[in-house]
Amino acid sequence: MRSGMIRQISQASPRFKASIAGLLYVLIFVAAPSGAATATPTNMSITLVCDIGVALLFYELFKPVSRLVALLAAISRLVFVAVMAANALNYFGFVPVFESAHSPADFNTLYGIALVPFGLHCVLIGTLIFKSSLLPRIIGVLMALAGLGYLTFLWPPLGNDLFFPYIAIPGVAGEGSLTLWLLVMGVDVRRWTALANASRPAQR
Repeated sequence: MRSGMIRQISQASPRFKASIAGLLYVLIFVAAPSGAATATPTNMSITLVCDIGVALLFYELFKPVSRLVALLAAISRLVFVAVMAANALNYFGFVPVFESAHSPADFNTLYGIALVPFGLHCVLIGTLIFKSSLLPRIIGVLMALAGLGYLTFLWPPLGNDLFFPYIAIPGVAGEGSLTLWLLVMGVDVRRWTALANASRPAQR
């Protein structure tokens, strides 16, 4: 069943993939917790499932540009999902990964750590957008800037100090503009088709 679903996603039109990715991003914006204070099993589950969907759809959308970079972007977002899933299971006490289950401070610390692979994902997606012109290049720039902001959590105290407004606002601008464009305009199908056709001989 899973292989069939993946095959259906792969065979869908790029405009349809873009629309679904946009819808999933809207759900992420609505459901994603801002930290331990707003985290619940329900909103964490919705967010992480949507993140997996976005990772797979973005891989399908951007692999004609660079299969390797698109794969690295997908892996980075899936690493974010894995860290946040372990974080949630520990925080809610389903699977005590650490001794300090239910600790809001530990949840927020791991949230910050998870933003590092997520930031890498945003930088890579921004690069793919800018290189491909499947979407306006300014969205690629905004996504890359958002990703660079999230990467400040490589040093968590710096990330926490800069989060608002220096990380949160670029993050909303980058991901928000990407979401709106995917929903309203999708991707340049003619350009996507040309890239896909050009990449096929190299992939054989």
